[in-house]
Amino acid sequence: MDRVKDLASKKAAVIFTKSSCYMCHSIKQLFYELGASPAEHELDKDAYGREMEWALRSMGCNPSVPAVFIGGKFAGSAKDVISLHVDGSLKQMLMDAKAIWF
Repeated sequence: MDRVKDLASKKAAVIFTKSSCYMCHSIKQLFYELGASPAEHELDKDAYGREMEWALRSMGCNPSVPAVFIGGKFAGSAKDVISLHVDGSLKQMLMDAKAIWF
């Protein structure tokens, strides 16, 4: 879990993904469209991927990916991030974390 928290705090926006996950791709695209460049950690391509996946699940991520962190705090999974986007708070969260500037 320490590795996940450490990686999640290194950049304003962080997404833990798997290369075969279509929802992960959709969330990454949403961030890019909003002007953010999130750090991406593909668990299926990382030597510690299985360990990080278990850590994410223990934090309440089910399914484990995509897991989104903004400003070092867990923002949620795809469903949560889409809900934040629909209600307008995702952009403000990204601005507050300095992941986007406008």
